[in-house]
Amino acid sequence: MNAFQYASAHSPDEAVTLAGKNGLYLGGGIDLLNLMKDYIQTPDMLVDVKKVSIVAPDGAGHHLPATITVAEIAAHPDLKKAFPGLSEAAGEVGSPQIRNVATLAGNLLQHSRCWYYRQPDIVCLKRGGDMCHAQEGENKYHSLFTGCSCVSPVVSNLSVILTALDAQVVVKRGGKQQTMTMAELYHEAWVNPAAHHSLDPQDFLLGVTVPGKRMRSAYRQQSEKREFDWALVSCAAAGNVTGGVITDARVALGAVAPVPYVVDEANQFLEGKALTEENVSQAADIILKDAKPLEHNGYKVPLAKTLIRRTLLALNT
Repeated sequence: MNAFQYASAHSPDEAVTLAGKNGLYLGGGIDLLNLMKDYIQTPDMLVDVKKVSIVAPDGAGHHLPATITVAEIAAHPDLKKAFPGLSEAAGEVGSPQIRNVATLAGNLLQHSRCWYYRQPDIVCLKRGGDMCHAQEGENKYHSLFTGCSCVSPVVSNLSVILTALDAQVVVKRGGKQQTMTMAELYHEAWVNPAAHHSLDPQDFLLGVTVPGKRMRSAYRQQSEKREFDWALVSCAAAGNVTGGVITDARVALGAVAPVPYVVDEANQFLEGKALTEENVSQAADIILKDAKPLEHNGYKVPLAKTLIRRTLLALNT
């Protein structure tokens, strides 16, 4: 790990000023410190933002500050009632010890878990190299869909459910406050193999606002281990259900693309339909029709189909 300076900020403006051109923000530090130990990130300054005071924006919806811990999201009674899928997704993050420290911002903005990216002795496409080693290498955990030559998938649990809930991210950028959709937050990773998300290092994530327009939500994931493991595939679904019929449907997949993967055609197909086995299976087929499995990750297609079915059917309960 390279030498660095440390400072603590109490406001977003102070955090941005202290970080300067080669500083990084420190919340829980779960991912960042590992990246620094492997010399993947080499900041001159770490700015502790855990004490940053953030004012919630005006408007409807639940606002989650960037520094709220994953454990607080999982346990919050109002969030459990309003957005059960969000509570479920938070409860699947890491271990209790990690959830007690990890923050919302850190979960959303974490770097790729691809072993080629994480290996200090390999310079992959995401780190400025000239090839994606996973394309022809060990790709068991990689993407089924991508808009660029990198096949590393997004691994944030919270990004998937927040996409299904149409959440918006509030960011301090260039001295101004800006609102982004979840799709905008991750779009750059879809088209740029070097990107993990669309934010620049100096951009400061203030929080996430979740509208209350979808009254039902659910999250499911499948991992190799029952506890404390990354998702092989994850699925989030949200909508309004009356008499078994869904409206305002939204389905998102995680760990299958560089972004939380959404197919509008499937959401439109579900609109106004009963949540039957036949309908949810057809929606799953629509979502997965353009999948392009690699040599070792073809198992993700049937796994994703099963999770889509289970997650959508869970909205009936």
